[in-house]
Amino acid sequence: MAASALHALGHGDQIAARFAAQPAAAQLAALLDSGRHCPPTSSAGRLFDAAAALLGLTPVAQFEGQAAMQLEALADAHGDTAPRLGGFALHDGHGLSVLDLLPLLAELATTPREPSAQRLAAACFHATLIAGLATWVATAAEATGVHRVALAGGCLLNARLADGLEARLQRLGLSVFRARQAPPNDGGIALGQVWVARHQLTGA
Repeated sequence: MAASALHALGHGDQIAARFAAQPAAAQLAALLDSGRHCPPTSSAGRLFDAAAALLGLTPVAQFEGQAAMQLEALADAHGDTAPRLGGFALHDGHGLSVLDLLPLLAELATTPREPSAQRLAAACFHATLIAGLATWVATAAEATGVHRVALAGGCLLNARLADGLEARLQRLGLSVFRARQAPPNDGGIALGQVWVARHQLTGA
C-alpha cells in the first residue's frame, strides 16, 4: 500500500530502494507502472497500512490491524496535535465525493525514521484523517439533508479515531451512532446481515 501511494504521488522510482529488504519491491514497482492486477481500494484500513510503512514501522503486516495498532499506540504516546493544513482534499469522482489523503501520505513519506518524529507523525495522521473524514461527512450531510451518521468498520476499533471523529461530527451538529453491544467491525456487520436476512425471510 505504501508502494501504491508512492506511485500515485509520482515517486514510483523510490519503491525498490525504500523497500529494498522486500524481495518483490522492484517487481511491485513494475506492476504498478503497468497498471495490471492493481485494483483500487476504498478501505480505510489500507490507508493505515500505507502510513505505517511510509513511516518505516511495518513494511509488511504480519497480521490484520498490526499497522493500525502501531500507529494508534504511537499517537497516544505523543498526545493530541493539530491536523496537517492541506493534508486532504475533496474531489468529485464520477458524481461521488472522494476524500483524497495523498497530501498527508506525501508528508509521511518524508518523515525522519526517528522515534519522536514517528510519534508526532502518527498523531498528525490521526488528527488529519479525523478532520478529513468529518469534512467529507459534513459535506455529504449538507448535500443530502441526512444528519444521522453511523460509524462502523474495522478502523473504528481504534479508539483515538472513533472518539475524535465522534466529537468532531457532533461539533458540526450531526447525530452520531456507534456500536455499543456488538463490535463495529465484521462481527457487528455480520450480526446486522443476519437481522436483515431474518427480517426479509419472516417479516419479523
